[in-house]
Amino acid sequence: MTEAARALLVAGAALALVVIRLSVNATKADTNSPQRLIAELRLAQFAALLLVLTAGVYIGFALAHASVSGSGLDVALGVGFLVLAAVAVSQDPRLALTLLAAAFAGHAVVDLLHSAEVLPAEALPAWYGTACAMYDVAIAAVCYLPIVRRP
Repeated sequence: MTEAARALLVAGAALALVVIRLSVNATKADTNSPQRLIAELRLAQFAALLLVLTAGVYIGFALAHASVSGSGLDVALGVGFLVLAAVAVSQDPRLALTLLAAAFAGHAVVDLLHSAEVLPAEALPAWYGTACAMYDVAIAAVCYLPIVRRP
């Protein structure tokens, strides 16, 4: 495993822990309290940033391997996820978290399409698509947890 891959794994784990902590804080807050709304808003904001970072990795791979056919589609998909994250943070936290959970699930599908070589996969490490899909599904679930735990 390369140094960059190890750094990516450590950073991903640290960011996931932050999302989990924010989600647990939102879930624990009383549903009628303003603290719940604030906690959900913080979770939505951080998750949106994480979505942009996660989608931006494909933009980086596409730019680093610009000669690979279909790399422009990866850039377009990355920008699409950025737009979705920007829209999400301007919504009510409940809707924002729902949108972000759906976006992470959608990103998992994109990851699997890379693994299946439906989308360009030449620029990616062999393990990346599947690992990122699992990560995205886990983050989607954590984002949606405060919504499910509402009475």
